[in-house]
Amino acid sequence: MIGKILKTMRKKAQIPQNQLAKKCNIANTTLSGYESNYREPTFTTIEKIANECGYEIIFKNTTTNEILTSKNIDRKEI
Repeated sequence: MIGKILKTMRKKAQIPQNQLAKKCNIANTTLSGYESNYREPTFTTIEKIANECGYEIIFKNTTTNEILTSKNIDRKEI
């Protein structure tokens, strides 16, 4: 599932796979593996890819509507 999301973000941002891989400092074959669900990226890698494509990862509590992002949470709270 995450591979499909990563590929969709990249295509919507109109970034070639090899260019995105270079920006994220990963091998093109690695990114291809993520997009085809052959390999599983770390959260940090997912975040890098999302940011390079112009996306932000948002977690929304459906009960309280509280929103957390990696940018607004203080790592010391964890």
